[in-house]
Parts: sequence; structure tokens; C-alpha cells
Amino acid sequence: MTAARPLPAAARALLRGDRRALARLISQVERGDPAVGPVLRALHARTGRARVIGITGPLGVGKSSVLNILLAHLREKGHRVAVVAVDPSSPFSGGSVLGDRIRIERDPADAGVFIRSMASRGRSGGVSAATRETVRLLDAAGFDVILVETVGSGQVDVEIRDIASTNVVVLVPHLGDEVQSLKAGLFEIADVFAVNKSDLPGAEAAEKDLSELVSLGAPRDGWRPVVVRTSARERTGVAELWTAIEAHEAFLDAEPGRRAAAERGRVAKEIVGLVQARLARETSERLAQSEDDARLLDDVVGRRIDPRSAADRIYEDHRKPARRARRK
Repeated sequence: MTAARPLPAAARALLRGDRRALARLISQVERGDPAVGPVLRALHARTGRARVIGITGPLGVGKSSVLNILLAHLREKGHRVAVVAVDPSSPFSGGSVLGDRIRIERDPADAGVFIRSMASRGRSGGVSAATRETVRLLDAAGFDVILVETVGSGQVDVEIRDIASTNVVVLVPHLGDEVQSLKAGLFEIADVFAVNKSDLPGAEAAEKDLSELVSLGAPRDGWRPVVVRTSARERTGVAELWTAIEAHEAFLDAEPGRRAAAERGRVAKEIVGLVQARLARETSERLAQSEDDARLLDDVVGRRIDPRSAADRIYEDHRKPARRARRK
């Protein structure tokens, strides 16, 4: 029998609970450092246990405030909680604009909480490619609930569905906002709607109207979104919010294969994204370094060939090694 391959030192440190090792690995993932690859591969078998909850919605609805009270509630219930806050990127440094999320209240000495801000890197879908691998590192590190808050770009902030098993869409007590958000596509990803700032006038009516809109839509895979009211200022509704999240998680486990099918879809999209990123990187390097490809660019600029034909030619060149390998 072949002996199990020893874990990399960084992986062993993470499993021991070394916060600095965890933070360094996340930084490597964000930078795209290839050295983190062996660690991710070694830890993959130790993932898949955490509940990954997405928190999204239009700008200004109080997503961070909802996350704040939910974090406190989960710690009271004894959960180990990690927070990944995906912030807008600086156009100059590429880093996170809001930094370490000073709005999130936490005890620095609390070993049961880990908070990390990440830059969206210009991704319109609200998450960066590194977010998925960061979630896996946190999962392997033993956090049983991982909250992922996205940029909040509103109409296009839907890629969180490719990371989280349950998604909470946060809205506010103004019917126009709810309707616009449903039309914009957030209805497509919501497992739970949280009508936040429910201490403001109109919250009850907004909840009722949103519930009626939800009832008119067809259930997605058998699940109809739940609507709850929350108020971060009064710290109300958080227990109901977590109950709704748990109900959706229980729904995923109620039928054999349902959770696995959802995970399979998310993994398929991730693999496609990784392949696309690799091909894009290699193509960019070719266009910058190859004399033949430089001439191809000149041909496009000189209108002797169109961009689609140029792309077809480069794609066929990528396939040639694979074809030769199959013939052997």
C-alpha cells in the first residue's frame, strides 16, 4: 500500500489553527501565487463541511449591518464563523477599498471569528476568482459557517450563487427597490429575502408586497424564498433570519443528491473559469512575446484579417499539442 503523501508545512500549520499561516495562504491565493497550489490540493479532501452563506443586495441596504448582527448571533450559538467581505477594488492598487471592514464588530481575541476583506478585482459579478479558494481554506481551517458578503453591484451581483449554498438578498422598505431588484435578477439567486431597516416606516407593507411577489413566482428546484424582516439598529429579526437560512440548508439535505447536484454545478463553473483564466493568461503572453502573433495583431489592425479569425487561429494552435498526444 502506498503511504499517504505528507501535507505541506503551510497546510499543517493551518490545520493546527495558526491564524498567520491562514492569512498568508489567503494572500497567496489573492496574488495568484502558484506556490499555494500544492496546499490547496492537499487540503481539498478536508473541505465540504462548512455552511457557506452569501449576503448580497443593492448598495446602501445595510448588508454589512445584517452580517454584523448575524455574526454575533452565530457566536452566541457556538458556531465558529469566518467572514469574507468582497469589497470594490482600488483602480490604482487593485486592492480592497474598504480594507478590514471596521464596521464589523468583533473581539480581536475571539478565536472563533476570522474576518478577511478581499478585492473584487473588477469582477462585475461581485466576487473575485480567489474568493472560492479562500472559502475552501477557511473550511479546512475548521470554521463551520462562512459568511460571504459581496460588493453589492445590484443588477449583476449574482455570481455569489456559484459559491454559497444559501443566499440572502438584503433589501429595504421601499417597494420600488424590491420590484427593481427582482427584475434585475436578484430574485434568481435569493433563497432568503431580508427586508432590512425594518424600524423604518413601510417595512411591514414591504414584507407583505415582497411575499406576494415571491408567491407568484415558480419555486426554484422546489424551494420558494422566505421573507424576513431585520433591523440592525434594533438588533431584531436575526433569529428569524438564521432560522430561514437553516430551513434552506435542511431543504438541500432533505432529498438524497440535491446538495451534491448543486455543488456539482458550482464546481463545473469553477473549473471552466480556471481553464478560461489559464488560456487567457497564456494567450496574453503569446500576443506579447511571439513574433508570429505580433504579425497576427498587425493583420487585424491592417484589416487583412478579422478578430474572430485571429482568435480561431490561436485556438487551433492551442489544440495542436492535444491532437498530437491523442494520435500517439
